[in-house]
Amino acid sequence: MSQPEVVSAEQWQVARDQLLVREKEATKALDALAAARRRLPMVEFDPNYLFEGPEGQVRLIDLFGKYRQLAVYQFMNIGTDRFCPGCSQFIDNVGRLEHIQARNATFVVCSNMPFSQIEPFTKRMGWTMPFYSSLGSTFSEDCGCGTAEAGLSIFLRDGDKVYRTYFTTDRGIDRMMWHFNILDVLPYGRQEVWEDSPEGWPQTGTSGWWRLHDEYETTRS
Repeated sequence: MSQPEVVSAEQWQVARDQLLVREKEATKALDALAAARRRLPMVEFDPNYLFEGPEGQVRLIDLFGKYRQLAVYQFMNIGTDRFCPGCSQFIDNVGRLEHIQARNATFVVCSNMPFSQIEPFTKRMGWTMPFYSSLGSTFSEDCGCGTAEAGLSIFLRDGDKVYRTYFTTDRGIDRMMWHFNILDVLPYGRQEVWEDSPEGWPQTGTSGWWRLHDEYETTRS
């Protein structure tokens, strides 16, 4: 298998310092995007969309709990007893909610899967974050996701009113995922064909290697 060129420590440091300049430029560009995101306008959203969870039916506004800000991940519905590995990877990457709750925000997952399908699946995956069924409402479609699409919507509550402030999907979601960020700094990257990698680097089809976390075979070489 091909691998990076071996150089002296001095040569490596020069190359690392050159890349660091570009990394700092990218960091500043991301900071500027975040600043622009904070200045987006918002649109009023119906607070009364209904969801089913372990406590029965709840409304969108109830998902905020005591917090003013809410992130909602729409998990794909791809059929009975089938589960999207990409969405599952995203949820696997969700950390302790206390860290965002400390800044007056929280996070929930919803899907057009029936709750009777969601509940055993979350137990299988070991997930503890709130997960609701949006089946029977138009919430997913109104968020721009559709039945078999994923998306992340951000909401702000002001009293009994709810506003939508942001939405992203596809690459906007995967940049938030810990395992992709770690793979991006490893020598072989994500090993997908769309990546600009040196000749001879291992690469497979985009997303073809994705599995639920209990379906992988350990790779050793």
